[in-house]
Amino acid sequence: MQPLFKHGMRKNKAALLAALAALFYSLNAPFSKVLLADVPSTIMAGLLYLGAGIGMLFILIIRKILGIGKNEKALSKSDLPYTASMIALDIAAPISLMTGLAIASAESVSLLNNFEIVATSLIALVIFKEKVSLRLWLAIALITASSILLSFEDIQSFALSPGALLVLLASVFWGFENNCTRMLSKSDPLEIVAIKGFGSGIGSLLIAFYMKEKLPSFPLACSALLLGFISYGLSIFFYVYAQRFLGAAKTSAYYAINPFIGVILALLIFKEVPNSTFWIALAIMAAGTYLTTKS
Repeated sequence: MQPLFKHGMRKNKAALLAALAALFYSLNAPFSKVLLADVPSTIMAGLLYLGAGIGMLFILIIRKILGIGKNEKALSKSDLPYTASMIALDIAAPISLMTGLAIASAESVSLLNNFEIVATSLIALVIFKEKVSLRLWLAIALITASSILLSFEDIQSFALSPGALLVLLASVFWGFENNCTRMLSKSDPLEIVAIKGFGSGIGSLLIAFYMKEKLPSFPLACSALLLGFISYGLSIFFYVYAQRFLGAAKTSAYYAINPFIGVILALLIFKEVPNSTFWIALAIMAAGTYLTTKS
């Protein structure tokens, strides 16, 4: 992929892109929670991904007009199994996430999204035999402990939160999806995101129509599409470009701030005061996330 800016783009511009990627994805949970008051969860999942797909299609068209990105490798027939698996998992994951978000607090969901790190790492260990460092094992343990705390609706009575469990299930689906997408890493990232957006978006909407969910009003539908374009499409777009200049480790370090921005936004929007268990889980999650950036 040719650079978004001139070839000699300075690292501080790449850092800005990585920070924007984190900021844009952090909008997902709190603003989706707002829209879920009037938009059915499966419809919402479909619109978010469809918005990402439409946005990436426009960027692909602009890139073609400008004559850049010609050296990117297109997906081939041999990539079909991984592409199909990626789309299927990207249908299951956001539906689980939106259904869970509809009944769980936005700040808890923002933090629970980090369980994707655990799922991705363990799946890569089992399937691809990737080595897991001692530091990463400690990070996995801390993030898992935090996720367990956040999964209790009432920790004193050990009552589990169905919403939190659905968010954890979404993270597992995305963990598998991340490992499918890695098999396509040599192909054009923008093409992958566009295919993911249209395939998963349309698939989710078909399921929603089968479930007899009704489309929201035009303004609400446009809001969901725009949110998907920003929080999924642009977030991934900026992340990929930043990674080309900063490398995987530094980009991940910037991106790791996204759940904590999501927590701040959720607290500002919904003005809810979380219980003491949430703050303990937040501290543990912060420690685990920090360790993942150093692994």
